[in-house]
Amino acid sequence: MNFQIKHEITGRVRIHLKQNRMSCEQADRLAYFLSGLEGVVKAKVYERTADAVICYQGDRAALLEAVRNFAYERTDVPQEILQTSGRALNAEYREKLVTRVVCHYGRKFLLPAAWNACYISIKSLSYIWKGLCTLWRRKIEVPVLDATAIGVSVFRGECSTASSIMFLLGIGEILEEWTHKKSVDDLARSMSLNIGKVWVKSGGQEILVPASDVKAEDLVVIHMGNVVPFDGTVEAGEAMINQASLTGESVPVARAVGGTVYAGTVVEEGEITIRVKTVGGSSRFEKIVTMIEESEKLKSGLESKAEHLADRLVPYTLAGTGLIYLLTRNVTRALSVLMVDFSCALKLAMPISVLSAIREAGDYKITVKGGKYLEEVAEADTIVFDKTGTLTKAKPTVAKVIPFNGGDPDELLRLAACMEEHFPHSMAKAVVNAAKERHLDHEEVHSKVEYIVAHGISTQVEGKKAIIGSHHFVFEDEGCRLPEGTEELFASLPEAYSHLYLAIEQELAAVICIEDPLREEAREAVRLLKEAGLNKVVMMTGDSERTARAIAARVGVDTYYSEVLPEDKANFVEQEKREGRKVIMIGDGINDSPALSAANVGIAISDGAEIAREIADITVGADDLMQIVTLRYLSRHLMGRIRKNYQMIVGINTLLILLGVGGVIQPTASALLHNTSTLAIGLKNMQNLL
Repeated sequence: MNFQIKHEITGRVRIHLKQNRMSCEQADRLAYFLSGLEGVVKAKVYERTADAVICYQGDRAALLEAVRNFAYERTDVPQEILQTSGRALNAEYREKLVTRVVCHYGRKFLLPAAWNACYISIKSLSYIWKGLCTLWRRKIEVPVLDATAIGVSVFRGECSTASSIMFLLGIGEILEEWTHKKSVDDLARSMSLNIGKVWVKSGGQEILVPASDVKAEDLVVIHMGNVVPFDGTVEAGEAMINQASLTGESVPVARAVGGTVYAGTVVEEGEITIRVKTVGGSSRFEKIVTMIEESEKLKSGLESKAEHLADRLVPYTLAGTGLIYLLTRNVTRALSVLMVDFSCALKLAMPISVLSAIREAGDYKITVKGGKYLEEVAEADTIVFDKTGTLTKAKPTVAKVIPFNGGDPDELLRLAACMEEHFPHSMAKAVVNAAKERHLDHEEVHSKVEYIVAHGISTQVEGKKAIIGSHHFVFEDEGCRLPEGTEELFASLPEAYSHLYLAIEQELAAVICIEDPLREEAREAVRLLKEAGLNKVVMMTGDSERTARAIAARVGVDTYYSEVLPEDKANFVEQEKREGRKVIMIGDGINDSPALSAANVGIAISDGAEIAREIADITVGADDLMQIVTLRYLSRHLMGRIRKNYQMIVGINTLLILLGVGGVIQPTASALLHNTSTLAIGLKNMQNLL
């Protein structure tokens, strides 16, 4: 690729590509290529000028040589990135703005006055009609204000004033629509699927392959607790599908052979094999956009209050206009009141502030599914932590395998990994990873696997029943026994570890000791959350009393509960809510899903089970619990910004009304200042909170 360096400082270079025109797709391809280069910290491509700004660390010569070797046709970019980049959206709205400005001033200076007046009168009819339709529905809202102001101006022969009002309203609508769509698209991209590998059925076996390798018509097996990666038709099996991520409805729906399932939904119970219909990322993205735009549940209480308040203020604005006219008999002063309405700023600033906060949360690897949840986080007073994979590190490891049936530890680990690999939980991943590290390949030697939530796994191996899971599941639910003469060995199991019990034919075969180290930042995060106003910090775990007590003391929680089942966690959350407390629940496993759904806000760890991530209202990165502290402060700052917005909007617009009524400024100036202040407040709300 031919280019020239336009400007350069240490660690930053701006280049200009020698080509006539750059399309949005070409810009996306170049941006994707540059971002993936070694040493590149940040890259931004400007398609209108065919420029690129690259911030980098390291070898300058190697970077420039890589850019010289770049070619659009040789760069493979995931289709979903090209389809959802947002670059085309920005280009579309920039063009709309330029066209509106050029047409307005071109018509004003080039058309004869009589023709211009005729055009303005005709154009005003659409605003007047909209206002009349609003009145016909027995509503007095913003269109009535606009129609009155424009209609009175045209009736008095002040076409220039009417034209300016319509121009400013049009610019405001474009900017508002652009800002809203961009914010929604940014949020939708952060919520889009990020599935690495899926199980494909081929030759009667299930093979784990990268999701990018799957093609239309392939058969994909989806086990309980996993996200449906593609749109498709059920070819085998039955399942209950949780579609909350698309429809907002938390009640799962049944799907059997012949039924249709959609990407992003979750298999809550059962197992299905689907024939893939589409593999592109755009369909999922578009569904999320629709869900965000249509779902009222995503709006915070303050946001909804602002919208209702905006509409309720319109009659008072009209009444004020009439009162000023009656007192002064001056139409110009009365129009000054009409030019300034509180509703525009309220309706624009509040959603922008919420969407901006959600975007900012994304910068900290926090995915928030709606403003409502930020408000709930700000107001919460109780926080409940699951232990495994949440307060402890997301990647527990196998410390040792203790045989009880005289078998080889590696062979027992191989069998355990074969059973556990189908189900996403941190302890299951530990077993699978341990087998991989020891190069223990495990073919599918078992029959259909059954997963019992929060208990364990049951299957048949060479005609023998094999189960793996907790002490409660193996010994109490399944009634397994210790092999003769192993009582002393069992009693001496190391207490420092969590234990997975593997049994074959009702007899204990092995105990897998899992080392689950506490996160280094856990104690500090709990302390900071208490400082941030959360006055009740709880830990709940399925582990033994001994393990739970030790972890609780090290972390510094207010109280803890051990050996709990999924329904126990959910019941605790419900009880707290009945007592008037607002509860945040944080978990990572399938067994945490009921409590995540029951809480005011469910927060999932990104490395946890897919069903937990889909059901949760917020997802945080797996590498640092401090993100929850950041989330708390971000949400509280957002609530403070929204309250400040009320004060600014009321103050500025009241001042403009007083200046207009006093004859200090004309109606056109009132409209200009009103729209300018509205946009300024909107832009300010797009700034970061932290």
